[in-house]
Amino acid sequence: MRLWKKASGLIKDRNSLWLASLSRRTAFRNPEMEAAVIKATSHDEFSIDMKNVDRVYKWLRLSPSHLKSLIWAISLRMEKTKSWVVAIKGLMLMHGVYSSKLPAIQRIGRLPFDLSNFKDGHSNPSKMWGINAFVRAYFTYLDQKSSLLFMNLQERKNLQNLDNINNKNLVVEGRYSMIQDLVMLQKLQFLLDMLLEIRPLCHTAIVPLVLEAMDCVMIEVFDVYSRICNGIARTLLRIYSAGKVEASMALRIVQKATIQGEELSLYFELCRSIGVKNAAECPRVEQIPDEDIKELEEIINGVSEKASQMHELVHETKAIVVHETGNQNLEEQNKLRTVITDRWETFDEDLKQNDGTSHAIVKVTPTPINPFETNSLIPTSTINVPGKPQELPDLISFL
Repeated sequence: MRLWKKASGLIKDRNSLWLASLSRRTAFRNPEMEAAVIKATSHDEFSIDMKNVDRVYKWLRLSPSHLKSLIWAISLRMEKTKSWVVAIKGLMLMHGVYSSKLPAIQRIGRLPFDLSNFKDGHSNPSKMWGINAFVRAYFTYLDQKSSLLFMNLQERKNLQNLDNINNKNLVVEGRYSMIQDLVMLQKLQFLLDMLLEIRPLCHTAIVPLVLEAMDCVMIEVFDVYSRICNGIARTLLRIYSAGKVEASMALRIVQKATIQGEELSLYFELCRSIGVKNAAECPRVEQIPDEDIKELEEIINGVSEKASQMHELVHETKAIVVHETGNQNLEEQNKLRTVITDRWETFDEDLKQNDGTSHAIVKVTPTPINPFETNSLIPTSTINVPGKPQELPDLISFL
């Protein structure tokens, strides 16, 4: 049975190569590229043609214009196959394309092929459900990552007008920048959740090709988790100048990172137990102390109370101006009126008249002066919360 499958796979690969040689070269099709992709994604489950894999990536590094031909060739291969071997090799090849960090990759968007309902058509379904689930999970992650890269590119284009913001809006821009960073952290945590779903779910799925794909997944896990840790560290450095919304988002992210740290430890143990090479010396995941999370909650409460106090003080600091009524009798003159105004006034109450009655003489300065500018009890910023210097938690450390 195994020999028949191997012979059948060789025949299919040769037919695909023959058809590729007959195709014409266009803006989207490159016969040589298609041949290299077919050889790199052969039906042989026990080996990978690394020569043609490297050949594909060299084309991509040589010129980004080859990206269209490469995506077309991989998509054509993935759409026709019913083999789990070809599907996994194609996903690994596509994963390597995203690891090249070319700017043009961000414009791909959703993957042009669909393996979300993949089922191997050449084996017993009861024995292949674990591998089928692995293929679907691997595809779902790459599809979501590609979509995220495209959406981030569109957001950056839409926010290009922020470069023209004047100095008066620097504070608003800074807060918006922090919110952007927090949203990106949430997206990265979502991607990490999807990465942790890529695993063999049964013993029949623990085969050499799946373990090879798991090596690629482990590298991706390290990359995504390190970006999350670095992003949290940068956010905590600015959290004391943030508002309640930003602090609340940061708290949820830190709490999520704590949960994901526990899940990562279990994931690494699983990978080591099934023989994934890159998991042999994986980093030890440091959990975020509960004291740090509690301190972040106190910061949020402090920001809320500080803003509330500032709001009350602003309403109490309006100037009170006393007006002298004109030609009225003495009794009416002694009745003073209080008027609320937004203009700052200066008072001189040291002058007395001979009859013993005192009158407040109002002097309005040409330029309004804020008496709270110096020696004020009101903080100049409603978002600065005093606190001791914080030690950032080491969320991940490498042995």
